[in-house]
Amino acid sequence: MPQPISENPPPVPADPAAGPTEWNSHPVGVGPWGEERTDPLPTDPRYDPELLADGDRRNVVDAYRYWTRGAIVEDIDSRRHPLHIGIENFGHDANIGTVVRTANAFAAAAVHIVGRRRWNRRGAMVTDRYQHLEHHEDVEQLMEYASAHGLEVVAVDNVPGSEPIERVELPRNCLLLFGQEGPGVSAEAQRQAALTVSIAQFGSTRSINAGVAAGIVMHTWVRQHADLAAAW
Repeated sequence: MPQPISENPPPVPADPAAGPTEWNSHPVGVGPWGEERTDPLPTDPRYDPELLADGDRRNVVDAYRYWTRGAIVEDIDSRRHPLHIGIENFGHDANIGTVVRTANAFAAAAVHIVGRRRWNRRGAMVTDRYQHLEHHEDVEQLMEYASAHGLEVVAVDNVPGSEPIERVELPRNCLLLFGQEGPGVSAEAQRQAALTVSIAQFGSTRSINAGVAAGIVMHTWVRQHADLAAAW
């Protein structure tokens, strides 16, 4: 039997490629410059004329309101951390979007996706537009990149022999590597990593969600190495 048509269907994004936080109907952000402010329109080239005229509903911090995407990326590039994030994607892991979003929040240098090139971008909430992404066919390619760029690879998995992240000083120039949900970091990646760390757990579950684990370990690096005075 056909379902009744709702009198209030959900809003449809103006741009089919836009993420949910960039829908015109979403209440975040600011309206046109003239409606929000009385001072003259800025002439700084970092500002986007269309955003100034139409408003800026993107998922960006207030400091970047009305800026072009290129200007935002350039500004973040000027202060990115020497922290790289890797995640294995051999099973098309749905957590990658969350990892990318968190890496963007912490201004990671790049996110490296190992295995399948395609991944579900919805969880990234459009932040992948401002985050550098690299693809590697396999673990060997990732390790070659890390070696060429002076990065120590730190695998994150709760396996025998791993060191508690709560007691470890993470390398400043490092690549944190996360495995896919379920199997964890592949045996080859664990073998080649300089260090494997785990997160302390106290309940019945065998492991923490990969997206959550990535956030915990990235924040550990931030606490140890980032200039907290420069945070928003």
